[in-house]
Amino acid sequence: MATGEVRVLRPFKLIALVCLLVALALDVVALLSPAWVTSERGSLSLWEACKRAPDVLHCLSTLRTDWQVATLVLILTAATIILLSFLASLVSFCLGTPRRYYRVVAVLLSVAVVLQVCALILYPIKFIDSSMLKTYHEFNWGYGLGWGSAIFMLGAAILYCLRTDVYEDTYY
Repeated sequence: MATGEVRVLRPFKLIALVCLLVALALDVVALLSPAWVTSERGSLSLWEACKRAPDVLHCLSTLRTDWQVATLVLILTAATIILLSFLASLVSFCLGTPRRYYRVVAVLLSVAVVLQVCALILYPIKFIDSSMLKTYHEFNWGYGLGWGSAIFMLGAAILYCLRTDVYEDTYY
């Protein structure tokens, strides 16, 4: 930068990076959550289904049904894409080469949003079809965190699509 030049720093890419970090954290917590669906007699997560007997809590793996495996694979793939996008944008932000990776990150995040939303739509539809708990049930906080992660991913993808460099010449 020469003497007398002013560089305008817009926080959009930094906000997008923070959104990516929040989306990754929410996705990890949603994946590890023991409560995606709860009822009076049990609970269901992405990994196991637990039923309460009068004195004992009996848990079985949920990886036997194809729709639960598909949901888990879709969310794990989205989480992996978020992690790769976060690392690429962090490296780009720290090295000062902002335009090089942002389009790739935006496309990757769009794919991750589609995968996550597909998983979050598939899960309740197939759960209600299978009626696993056969009682009154609620979709709990783990499922909600999955939606929260999808919203933050979408926000980050939109922020990475913004081209703030086009309008910088009008300020000088």
